[in-house]
Amino acid sequence: MVRGNASSRYTELLIFNCKKIMITILDKKVKLTVLASAIAATTFAGNPERAGQAGASQLLINPYARNTGWAGSNQSRVKGIEAQFLNVAGTAFTRKTEVNFARTNWLVGSGISMNAFGLTQHVGETGAIGFGVVALNAGKIDVTTEDQPEGGLGTFNPTFYNINLSYAKGFSDNIYGGINVKVISEQISNVSARGVAIDAGIQYQTGKYDQVHFGISLKNVGPKMQYKGDGLTFQGTSHGSAANYQLTVSNRSAAFELPALINIGGAYDFYLTKDTAGLLKTHRITLAANFTSNSFTYDNYLFGLEYSWKDILFLRGGLYTEKYIFKKGNTDLNAQRMTAFTGPTCGATVEIPFGEKKSTFGIDYSYRFTNPFGGVHSFGVRINL
Repeated sequence: MVRGNASSRYTELLIFNCKKIMITILDKKVKLTVLASAIAATTFAGNPERAGQAGASQLLINPYARNTGWAGSNQSRVKGIEAQFLNVAGTAFTRKTEVNFARTNWLVGSGISMNAFGLTQHVGETGAIGFGVVALNAGKIDVTTEDQPEGGLGTFNPTFYNINLSYAKGFSDNIYGGINVKVISEQISNVSARGVAIDAGIQYQTGKYDQVHFGISLKNVGPKMQYKGDGLTFQGTSHGSAANYQLTVSNRSAAFELPALINIGGAYDFYLTKDTAGLLKTHRITLAANFTSNSFTYDNYLFGLEYSWKDILFLRGGLYTEKYIFKKGNTDLNAQRMTAFTGPTCGATVEIPFGEKKSTFGIDYSYRFTNPFGGVHSFGVRINL
């Protein structure tokens, strides 16, 4: 197990790979970079002993129903504004303008919800810019003090915002790359923390019908964050030699790291019917898999399946796995499930075409199974002009 400053070394590796990938994109030597990054990433494993020590954990919550329906396994194939979370390179597939709104009821029964809004716009010949806002509502929490630990002093509402600005570009018919800069904000009335993080990603597709997909993405690479504000001060009494007097004492909070991670995955499209040209996209089945290397918890292995009928009806299923996730009744605290998720996911989309320009209007839904709580429901609406 990696200990000590393992997270710092891991973050340095991610930063190094991020820079290397973006430089290589400009040189259009992406295959070599993907291979080198994948080899480097396999030398690191998840670090569960540091679970809970990173901050800004809302960065790990996928707000989009299309992605979560098959467990987020589709980062090598994701397209449009949903790609801003999984692999920003996929936003380069924006045809003209895409708008998406998503709502997530997180761990039903906890009172936590998440709203996401995103917009991508095609620019130039093969580029796309994207803007997205993700807001987490943690509900109302009772104000307590040492003198009144049971509350009765009112409530406060923590707010969490992630604001994303991305750019992606197709460098050829097969290679797509992008970068995303996000501003992170966490606050209550008298304490707040601000931070900045960078995501980068590459997608590569090949095959006679572009049915083979590979992707790699780096996420949440940035400097440490720290809470500051009047809420960290308190009134104390100084016992001097002559008289006692009141002092305002200010505490410093410890800085915390961001939950950096790396994704490596692939997908393959199976077309079940063919015409005289050799391909008919009436029925498609896509198999996808993804490996996520986390710096502060167990690594994740994600598997997914999507069925598409004429790109109008989509049905999805997935499996989220990590170490010990299927253990039941284990008395060893070091060998127990460390997540509320129990593995399976499912989802569906209805995409309705309209207009002469083949625009579409889509409605998305996904469900993630959990124990405890009542699972995670995600809903989405997308307009693709």
